[in-house]
Amino acid sequence: MTKAFLQCIEDGCHRKHTLDRKDYRCDACGGMLEIGYDAPRVAPQALRQTWQSRKSTSAIEDQSGVWRFRELLPFVPEGSNVVTLGEGHTPLLDVDRAGQWAGGVRLAIKHQGNNPTGSFKDLGMTACITEAAILGSRVTVCASTGNTSASMSAYAVRAGMKAVVTVPAGKISAAKLAQALEFGAVVIEIGETFDDSFRLLRALTAELNLYLVNSLNPFRLEGQKTIVCEILEQRDWRVPEYIVVPGGNLGNVSAIGKGLRELKELGLIEKLPRLVVTQAEGANPFYRMVANNSAELIPVAEPRTEASAIRIGNPVNWKKAIRAIRATEGMVESVSDDEIFAAKAALAHDGVGCEPASATTIAGIRKLVASGKIPRGADIVAVLTGHQLKDPEISLRRRGEADLARQRLRVEPDVNKLRAALERVLASA
Repeated sequence: MTKAFLQCIEDGCHRKHTLDRKDYRCDACGGMLEIGYDAPRVAPQALRQTWQSRKSTSAIEDQSGVWRFRELLPFVPEGSNVVTLGEGHTPLLDVDRAGQWAGGVRLAIKHQGNNPTGSFKDLGMTACITEAAILGSRVTVCASTGNTSASMSAYAVRAGMKAVVTVPAGKISAAKLAQALEFGAVVIEIGETFDDSFRLLRALTAELNLYLVNSLNPFRLEGQKTIVCEILEQRDWRVPEYIVVPGGNLGNVSAIGKGLRELKELGLIEKLPRLVVTQAEGANPFYRMVANNSAELIPVAEPRTEASAIRIGNPVNWKKAIRAIRATEGMVESVSDDEIFAAKAALAHDGVGCEPASATTIAGIRKLVASGKIPRGADIVAVLTGHQLKDPEISLRRRGEADLARQRLRVEPDVNKLRAALERVLASA
C-alpha cells in the first residue's frame, strides 16, 4: 500500500509532514515542501502496458493525460473522485522549419496550449483542485499573470468551489481575464506586478482559510510532472538529449525534474535529458543567478517583458528549479522580446501558434546553438506552454502596420475589384 506525505526539500532537514495542511513551508526550517511516496515497486514494462491500455477505456480519469499515470500520483484516497476536464494528451509535433531556424536541430514541440483552458496549468490544476476537494475547501485563490486564473477558475467551478483571483492592475491579457470571468471567478486587480499580488495574497490565505493553488502548492507540480510521461511515451520511451521549457515562476522545470527523477528510480528510463530553462531578459532572475554562480536568487523588482505569462521577478520555485538543473546538467538562457517574437514567427511557418512566453524556448535554443552550447543536430523537445490566442493584443501589435496591410485587404463588393485583389495575391505567392 502506498503512503504519501509532504517532505521538506532542504538538505539536512527532509522532515515529513501530513498531506492535510495548506501551508507548504516546513515547520522545522521553513523550507519548501514536495510530495513523497513510500510505494511498492512495480515492473517498468507492466507500468507502460497499464498506461497504454487505459487509452482505450471510456473512464474519464483514463481519458486524462494526468490521471492515466495515476500510479505516479497516489495521494488520492481510494474511493475519492478526481476533478478533471480531460486535460493532457497534447500533441508532440516535429517542427522542421523551426528546427532549421533555431540552428539545425531535430526539434519537436509538446504543445500544452491544447489543454482545456489553453495552457499547461491544467495539468497541475486537476491535481491540486482534487486535493482541495479532498480537504473540503470551499474557496480557492491564486495570484496570476492570466493562465493560472483561467485554469483555476474552470477547475474550481467544476468542483463546486468559489474562485478568487488577484492580478496586477491593468497588466493581464483581455483573453485570459475573460476566461476567468466566464467561469465565475471574482477578479481583484491589485499592485503593479504578479509578485506584488502574490505576496499580499499569501499573507491572508491562512487567516481566511483559503486554498492557495499557485505553484508553491506541491500538488500542482505533481500534476505537471506527468508531461514527461506523455513525451516519453510518444517517443516510444526514447529519451531526448534536451527538454526546453520557459521560466516564469519555475514550476514547470521543477515538476519535470521531479518526474524524470521518479521515472529513473522506477526503472522506466536509464538516463536523464538535460533540462534547459529560457527566460525573458526583463524578467530573468534565475538566469542571472545561474550565470553568476550565485547561491541565492536576487529578485527583479520591476519585471518587464511582453511575454506576460513569464513576467515574474521573484519565482517561488527557484530552489526546486536549481535542483532540477543541477541533477540533469542543464542550462539557463535569457532572450530579448525581439528574439521571442522572431521565434514565434518561425514556429508559425510550421503551422504552430503559441503565446509569446512559449516561444522563449525556440529563441533560447537558437541562441544556445549559436554559442556552441547545444550542438547542431541535437535531439530536442521544446515545451510550448500556452495557446496562440492567450495574448492576441500583443501579437497583433507586433505584426506591424506594414505586415497587417499586406494581410488584411478591404475591397468594395464588386467582382472586378475582388478579381484584381486575388490576382495581386496570386502574383506574390
